Amino acid sequence: MTEFLLLGTVEVRDADGTAVDAGPAKQRAVLVALLVDAGRWVATETLIDRVWGHELPAQVRPSLYAYIARIRRMLAATAAPLGAGGTTGSVAEPQLRRGTGGYLLDVPADRVDLHRFRRLVEQARAVDHTDAARVLLLREALEMWRGEPLAELSGAWVRRVRQRWAQERIETVLAWAEAEIRVGSHAAVINELTALVDEHPLVEPLTVALLRALQAAGRNPEALARYAALRKRLAEELGTDPNAEAQQLHQAILRGESAPSAATGTRPPAVTRTERVVPAQLPLRARGFTGRTEELARLDGILPTAVERPAAVVVSAVSGTAGVGKTALAVHWAHRTADRFPDGQLYVNLRGFDPSQAAVAPDQAVRSFLDALGVPAQQVPADVQTQVSLYRSMLAGRRVLVVLDNARDADQVRPLLPGSAGCLAVVTSRSQLAGLVATEGAHPLVLDLLSPAEARDLLAQRLGEDRVANEPDAAQEIITRCAGLPLALTIVTARAATHPGFPLGAVAAELRDSHGSLDAFTGGDLTTDVRAVFSWSYRALSAPAARLFRLLGLHAGPDIRTAAAAALAGMPLRETSGLLVELTRAHLLTEHLPGRYTRHDLLRVYGAERALAEETPAERDRAVERVLTWYLHTADAAYPFFTPYRRRVPLGPLPASCHPLAFSTYDQALEWCEEEHANLVAAVHQAVAVGRPGTAWRLAGALWGFFYLRGYLHGWLDTTQAALVAARDAHDRRGEAWSLSDVACALTQNHRYDEAIDHFRLSMARCRELGDEHGRCQSLVNLGYIYRRMGRPEKSVEYCRRALAVFRVLGDDFRKGNVLANLGDSYQQLGRFDEAIGVLEQALPVLRAEGDRWCEAVALDFLGTAHRRLGHHDEAIECYRQAFDHHEEIGNRLGQAHALDNLGQVHLATGRPDRARESWQEALAIFREFDRVDAERTRERLRHLDAERCQ
Repeated sequence: MTEFLLLGTVEVRDADGTAVDAGPAKQRAVLVALLVDAGRWVATETLIDRVWGHELPAQVRPSLYAYIARIRRMLAATAAPLGAGGTTGSVAEPQLRRGTGGYLLDVPADRVDLHRFRRLVEQARAVDHTDAARVLLLREALEMWRGEPLAELSGAWVRRVRQRWAQERIETVLAWAEAEIRVGSHAAVINELTALVDEHPLVEPLTVALLRALQAAGRNPEALARYAALRKRLAEELGTDPNAEAQQLHQAILRGESAPSAATGTRPPAVTRTERVVPAQLPLRARGFTGRTEELARLDGILPTAVERPAAVVVSAVSGTAGVGKTALAVHWAHRTADRFPDGQLYVNLRGFDPSQAAVAPDQAVRSFLDALGVPAQQVPADVQTQVSLYRSMLAGRRVLVVLDNARDADQVRPLLPGSAGCLAVVTSRSQLAGLVATEGAHPLVLDLLSPAEARDLLAQRLGEDRVANEPDAAQEIITRCAGLPLALTIVTARAATHPGFPLGAVAAELRDSHGSLDAFTGGDLTTDVRAVFSWSYRALSAPAARLFRLLGLHAGPDIRTAAAAALAGMPLRETSGLLVELTRAHLLTEHLPGRYTRHDLLRVYGAERALAEETPAERDRAVERVLTWYLHTADAAYPFFTPYRRRVPLGPLPASCHPLAFSTYDQALEWCEEEHANLVAAVHQAVAVGRPGTAWRLAGALWGFFYLRGYLHGWLDTTQAALVAARDAHDRRGEAWSLSDVACALTQNHRYDEAIDHFRLSMARCRELGDEHGRCQSLVNLGYIYRRMGRPEKSVEYCRRALAVFRVLGDDFRKGNVLANLGDSYQQLGRFDEAIGVLEQALPVLRAEGDRWCEAVALDFLGTAHRRLGHHDEAIECYRQAFDHHEEIGNRLGQAHALDNLGQVHLATGRPDRARESWQEALAIFREFDRVDAERTRERLRHLDAERCQ
């Protein structure tokens, strides 16, 4: 198994212990930036900040991607050779994964010396350890240090990390020395402490520990000399005396008395717990950030209240006009102080003043924060207030920085504020947020325009001091024309920087000539100068890039990937990719994740305006139709991987201009849906808004399996209800029938059973009008499922029988197998076990013939339960084992847990409690990921089993 060593020079060792070439310094820095958070996602922006800091190369992302690719090749080369039978060993090799959260280096923590060191230190803190055991653990931990950590690397982040680790080592040495002295091994620590005191002469606890060891060894003269040296150095360099503990120990040595008890305790310091998810969501800081010295100092001034003297939640409210740099200031300061919040940084753009998109609702933001904190989707409560309570509970006892960007008002912010001391929230808004100041005691910070000196510094930073100094009048005119607004200055300097041969006088003249040529934005947030700058940057684009810029203003989602942009523009993928690069270089677009692009909300509005002015209504409609069709057909391509047994949404022929993605595996389909989640929801609503109800209900229907399996119940209900309204308004009976069923399914999973029943019945009526017997029978089956969930199996039997009769007439064996399985479980719940077994045994061959492994596994589980309740233990065990195998084959983790839970009950009934405990423990581990009710039930079974064992 590959090992990674950071506590010294950075080394990688393969399964045989042989050192592996970890590449040049920057590649090793990328590796270290991933390893410090091994097993956790690290945002791309965080990696860039850790490795390059302020010294960003022009092509920083391509450089990062190249190092990532080399690290992957290195990991593959160090993988353990295949064992007998062609399988790898029981311990998985490291994998470097990419996802929407950035990158994750999946490696067991004990294979990284830093994390192994921390684990041993944490173990030594356990109250049940003797001093002798504690000595062994701490000695093993300290032996991992091979010198200065990350010795050959440089950079601001490395220096901060090295300092923190050095402090951890010192505190661990103190705990080890304390334990050694208590067991009488004082001589063992003197040399180590002497070296550390010489290295850190002003760290008093080290000298105190050395004094104790010297006194215990009978070397009082040396101890007194060490104390005198400490006192002299403190007086000369700090103007202070030794602390009270050192003075008391000194007096005891002079009097020949025993040393007073140590004040430091017997346990090493707490370290970061690896099981906690530490989010790092801050966006990449603005390149060339300058000025704002006073504002940064004011933000620094509130840090002691939040970090050093935590007494209450601290909130800073940063307000100011649009484009004034609120986000840039907040993100820059957040990066600068991130190390003061070791439990992570959360960030959300609340879109409070976004003219083209709805503001982010508090429950959406809380849900994204719970995801970042590692709460599985299946465990997020449906009730918004309960979500907020869970979010605040997750932050309790932690030190987390929360950045709430672009807030609409205080009401949007309040649910997102932490509820306990030690955390700090920074809120930015165009509103003054007076309510937060008055009620929550927020520290207000009003951000004004840049001063002339700060604006000139920004020009010099971006264009070079010589260029600005050579044309001072032109530089001043640019500053005046941009009104000191950072957004305007940034766009102008980007244009000038890409044409270094242009005199600044020409740049100023273009601004002068275009001034007032565009209407002012309403509301006073924007000036004609800013819009003139937008138009000028836009005109500098090539004609194809300008067209793509316009069309991107028609896209409803928060970001867009290259393939979707190609569909929007109706262009080949390669050509679109080149145009996106051009827009990115012009600072009209940002590649915030590899292959995914976003932009400032003002630029998005400007793009939509240009589309309205320069594209015909027909071309705008065609562009929106193209991208919505692309989302629909790609979602349909993913659909069979989630619910292969369910009828697919009826689509028309694939348009010749549409090139949707194709998927070959479940993981590929799931990754795409996760990445596009927000865009897909936005696409459904956009389809409704532009009068394409057919696309709206079909896309919502194609997302059925994804929403169901991932537990996105709120988005599921939201999209299906919007699609239903659109279908009804358009008098689309087919869409209404389909959407009624989808809304009912979403209501069912939200435990709103009565409403779900009403919708299913309406769906049946519409299907009857349309002659859609399959759709009507599907509603019958779902009604049977709901009544079983409601504890009314007799009603479930009634609906299952009705559905079965219709499916038999239709000759639909596939659906008949599914209904038989549901009917068998209803009989089992009624205690009619013989009938249940007969029906389930009819269902299995039908399901096998159709290849429906999912429903076959469920039917086997039902059959096992019927046999178990009849006392047919051997038959029950065989059914449960087959069910488990089928669930494992298709990746149904929750199904595996149910099979294991049931298997444990059989083992207990047959007098094998140890086997029962083993099955329930495995089931519990899975249930924790999905369903708290099932988890508690299994946990109670384990408690009862343990109680019986103790009697």
